[in-house]
Amino acid sequence: MKVGDALYVGHLGTSKAATSVLDVSDPATPRMIKQFTHSPGSHSHKVQTADGLLLVNEERFRGGDPFSAGMFVYDIADPFTPEQIGYFRSGGEGVHRIVWTGGRYAYTSAVPDGFDDRIFLIVDVADPEQPREVGRWWWPGTRKDEDATVVPAGKRYAAHHALLDGDVAYLAYGDAGLVVLDLHDPSAPQQVGHLAWSPGGDTHTCMPLPSRSLVVVTDEAVKDRCEEEQKLVRILDVSDATHLRVVGTCPPPQGDFCDRGLRFGPHNLHENRHGSYMSESLIFVTYFNAGLRVYDIGDPAEPVEIAYWVPEAAPGQPTTQINDLFVGNDGTIFVTDRVGGGLYVLRPEDDLLVVMEAARL
Repeated sequence: MKVGDALYVGHLGTSKAATSVLDVSDPATPRMIKQFTHSPGSHSHKVQTADGLLLVNEERFRGGDPFSAGMFVYDIADPFTPEQIGYFRSGGEGVHRIVWTGGRYAYTSAVPDGFDDRIFLIVDVADPEQPREVGRWWWPGTRKDEDATVVPAGKRYAAHHALLDGDVAYLAYGDAGLVVLDLHDPSAPQQVGHLAWSPGGDTHTCMPLPSRSLVVVTDEAVKDRCEEEQKLVRILDVSDATHLRVVGTCPPPQGDFCDRGLRFGPHNLHENRHGSYMSESLIFVTYFNAGLRVYDIGDPAEPVEIAYWVPEAAPGQPTTQINDLFVGNDGTIFVTDRVGGGLYVLRPEDDLLVVMEAARL
């Protein structure tokens, strides 16, 4: 996530770091300005910025004990020196993902008390020093005191995050696929649509393209060497929330990726935030060991890959694992490798027909 020349990068719990603040005024030579460490037993690997604030998650990491659970609120009046001014205590095992583009509400996935897995939870940050929960939604039957048989055996129904078009939220819900919520009343979100598909599972990101009544969806690859259902990038028609349908699938990268080790498949999308590069026809996807892929979905029924970039593996690793990304409004692309590769900064050339490496931190 980027504010001016400051770039905020979250880190997995396998690192000692939580959030790094980088100066990318010269994208070819990023400089570390400040780095926060995570709490014992927890990690803080997701960031969101808007309205002069930085929100950072905190959740239990791989059974850590003790651990902390919630969401930090930082003032970034000076983007290079965040100052904590508030903290949201979620209870349970903490906040996983945050979507916040400014305004009153932050939309999170979290495991609060009474649940075994993540649900959708809305946090009021109007007073950033005292953020508070105002609403929640979960798949009926997934609370600890409810009938667990509503979830098919071997499946995981867990909220990941929701991207919004106005008061409509497109919520990725793990093996349940896409859930569409009406948020006119934030205290009582209402389900208005749902769609699952096969092969699939572990639905990660559902990004609306408002002017086209489309949503781009990634299912996250979670197992090494393709030892799972094939994970794909799909294009959905959401013009009628009661009759959602898949209209196209992005062609997966061709090659020996399943044999290279670690994960192969989609993960995250550049999410078309205001202040960043925004397009409803070009889609940027991180694909783990297949690197970064760029698709033209001008014809949603026939998406075409127009660019890709795959770095060499980090020292000591069998392959790369390109994880998250952010595309600046000047087209500069920031991508991370979750297995020791750090941060890469890319620049597009030839109208995105080739993506070239510019720098690596």
